[in-house]
Amino acid sequence: MAANIAILGASGYTGAELVRLIATHPGMRIAALTADRKAGQSMAQVFPHLRHLDLPTLSTIEQVDFSGIDLAFVALPHGLSQALVKGLPRDLKVVDLGADFRLSPEAYETWYGQPHAAPELQPEAVYGLTEFYRDRIKGARLVAGTGCNAATVQFALRPLIEGKLIDLDDIVCDLKNGVSGAGRSLKENMLFAERSEDVAGYSQGGKHRHLGEFDQEFSALAGRDVRIIFTPHLVPVNRGILASVYVKGDAQAVHAALAARYADEPFCIVLPFGELPAMAHVQGSNFVHLGVTGDRVTGRALVVSTLDNLNKGSSGQAVQNANLMLGLPETEGLMLAPVFP
Repeated sequence: MAANIAILGASGYTGAELVRLIATHPGMRIAALTADRKAGQSMAQVFPHLRHLDLPTLSTIEQVDFSGIDLAFVALPHGLSQALVKGLPRDLKVVDLGADFRLSPEAYETWYGQPHAAPELQPEAVYGLTEFYRDRIKGARLVAGTGCNAATVQFALRPLIEGKLIDLDDIVCDLKNGVSGAGRSLKENMLFAERSEDVAGYSQGGKHRHLGEFDQEFSALAGRDVRIIFTPHLVPVNRGILASVYVKGDAQAVHAALAARYADEPFCIVLPFGELPAMAHVQGSNFVHLGVTGDRVTGRALVVSTLDNLNKGSSGQAVQNANLMLGLPETEGLMLAPVFP
């Protein structure tokens, strides 16, 4: 029997992506969809591309009967999940796609500028980077999805930090992000005329909130403080992230470590040495492509990592985690080929 699923916050981009993935998932059934400001509307009204699906009418969260729900995806803006999850039934499995449970309460307040509203839940939240936390995710009640930028860079760097293959004090990441990463709410700087034919940095100079995840995860791996340089840029594409990570280390050893670590991972593809991935080759999918090349200076390497921010960076990762939490095959519903062109 398929598990009954609720998507709380279904009117955003990640909510729509969850619906797209779960609609053909053999082990899940969408039983409730919420969107407070659009309650009473159909998903076809909010997202016409989903009009072929037989879906519940959007409701408020208060109208959902959670007694029949096995797992809830929470796809709400940052800061809104804490009190909500605190009030949900304790036997309900939850995958939060936002930032509210990714960090310690202290780190959350530092990076998001407000106290955590449910610090008592944080110790049970499992960080949702599936390929590195799957054993804990299987038994979790609450999983905190990673930031999309944070996931992209971690796929490139975690095996290298674990293997002590690079200089931890000289890591530079230049990242390009599609505009859907900013969410669906109206913003002047996201208008077509503002973003088209432009590339611009944002949250630069150590201000990007995903640095909290890098600090937390990389320092735990290394057993010492690791502080990377991270410069994100917004590019005029709908979806996708591409991270160029510059490290000091032997390029062939770096490539070998990544190839070995991801050899059995169904969603992580390491390209032959010297071949670098393109954002367009993963769009619409749950795949990560990684490539490594050397530099003209011996002892330096470039690692490029790319994924779809709405899929592997958010909703696809959430479904991957939910599969584990529900005892389903990890890849179920997620082996869709990328869309190209």
